[in-house]
Amino acid sequence: YTVNPYTGCQHRCLYCYASSYIKNFFNPRPKANFLETARKDISKIPRGSIINISSSSDPYQPLESKYQYTRRLLELVSDNYVIEIVTKSDLVTRDIDILSKARSVVSITITTLDETLARRLEPGAPFPSRRIYAIKKLTEAGVPVVLRYDPIIPGLNDSKESISAVLEAAVTAGARHVVSSTYKIKPDNLARMLSEFPDLEAKFEHIYRDRKNRIQGYLYADKEYRYRTLSTVRDIAHSLGVTFATCREGLYQLNDKGVTCDGTSLATRNS
Repeated sequence: YTVNPYTGCQHRCLYCYASSYIKNFFNPRPKANFLETARKDISKIPRGSIINISSSSDPYQPLESKYQYTRRLLELVSDNYVIEIVTKSDLVTRDIDILSKARSVVSITITTLDETLARRLEPGAPFPSRRIYAIKKLTEAGVPVVLRYDPIIPGLNDSKESISAVLEAAVTAGARHVVSSTYKIKPDNLARMLSEFPDLEAKFEHIYRDRKNRIQGYLYADKEYRYRTLSTVRDIAHSLGVTFATCREGLYQLNDKGVTCDGTSLATRNS
């Protein structure tokens, strides 16, 4: 089950997919009657189910500091459900008191350690150094953390050096699992990417040239590129002693056995 306390997102990531199907996405707003609706929906969900917070907008974007919908939602579900948080924000550490006592796992997205590049790619998101700090604080509190190295963008963060830098920093801070996938083109995110990085146009035209790789409205990179690049991420993850999986790529042979793609299998209740 998935819940998004906010419609839209202030992080304004160039590669965002949700902006293609949610109107006025970069003008975020709290959902009307959110907590009342959430209480009704929760009463219908079997106990022990996994609740993802969030899949389309960051639950710890700046709006959360004012409205605290995510924290109040956690208070409603922490006793009876498995919680999966997906975020780019160190604000998640505010809720360690709840997450450390629940069956929870936090996935933190980091695409690069280069703060100049990060500011161009994710202009409204906290710097990568703050996200690494969040991994450390969550780990110290006993909350399992997944690194999302996602998306991998040809020509920007797909080099072995870039991958190694992010994975080493995250694993050193305490991340136990790596999930990764490649950039998938939608018309609006492509326009934003090429406006900011026009030199990538030729590379994109080559790697995304096969229109047969259009799946459910997304244009995927060539399978050979995806397999080679994600294999590199997997090999580095293994060299660091953590598990690896990739989602939405169809490359199931790369996934480690015994762990779910998103890392929710790591969620355990702390005593």
